[in-house]
Amino acid sequence: MRFTQNLRFHFGQIDFSAKQQFVPKHNKVLEEDIKRLENFLLSKPKTLVLTGAGISTESGIPDYRSEGVGLYARTNHKPIQYIEFLKSADVRQRYWARNFVGWTKFSATEPNAVHQTLARFEREERIQGVVTQNVDRLHIKAGSRNVVEIHGSGYVVECLSCDYRIDRHNYQDILNSMNPALRDSAVDMIRPDGDVEIPVEHIKSFKVPACPKCNGNMKPEIIFFGDNVPKTRVDKIAEMIYNSDGLLVLGSSLLVFSGYRMVLQSKDLNLPVTIVNIGPTRADHLADIKLDAKCGDVIPKLFNYKS
Repeated sequence: MRFTQNLRFHFGQIDFSAKQQFVPKHNKVLEEDIKRLENFLLSKPKTLVLTGAGISTESGIPDYRSEGVGLYARTNHKPIQYIEFLKSADVRQRYWARNFVGWTKFSATEPNAVHQTLARFEREERIQGVVTQNVDRLHIKAGSRNVVEIHGSGYVVECLSCDYRIDRHNYQDILNSMNPALRDSAVDMIRPDGDVEIPVEHIKSFKVPACPKCNGNMKPEIIFFGDNVPKTRVDKIAEMIYNSDGLLVLGSSLLVFSGYRMVLQSKDLNLPVTIVNIGPTRADHLADIKLDAKCGDVIPKLFNYKS
């Protein structure tokens, strides 16, 4: 079967074009809760913010674990494992084929009111900066400057064998030239890392360019499951925590240890921790304040901000 231009993949009868499709059911926010968080930030002007996939769901990017609407709840998808990517040419081919098709939609995603408000808070020196578990670069698009992408970014591609690096948009151009049959495809759903489902026959014919410098294998600058966060990044985050006066967690279940570790480090320093997330998190028992709420219903309303 020929992969024709403008082919669209359909997933049941769900309209994935609606950004709120990926936001799980949530409670109404009380004004007193917004005031509590506002007071927290007023008293802690060096607050460090940790964000997870729950803030990007409002931009149309699904998370993994949310009940009913998360990726795990809707599909049998399993995230790619680092060791599999290293060892298997077939796995690398499958990853790049699906990432290639999803890239145009993924990279066109725009920041929402939460990202924009956090960027404004940084300019107003209400927060120290942002550490994000997301690879979508929406904080930087929104204007945040002091951002650490703990799991890397999908916007950079690097060689596994040498120091060659290339912008993801430029790498897309190369992929376009080598895979013209897939070039103009369109999709309805993207995953948190930009991956999409495509037919197996199109994966098998997909061509992946090697590193132009050493002929090695190329990989996005994303920390895949089973890989380790670079020590320099871990040390940088620890320094930010040390120089903060509190931690605000937004939209993360904290089930991934890289985020949970930040809560543990903060509590070791006797720093207060506030969490805003729909549903329980791994660190609820450590939180000084926990709001079970959608971040978009809380953060843009702080300090009388109108989105």
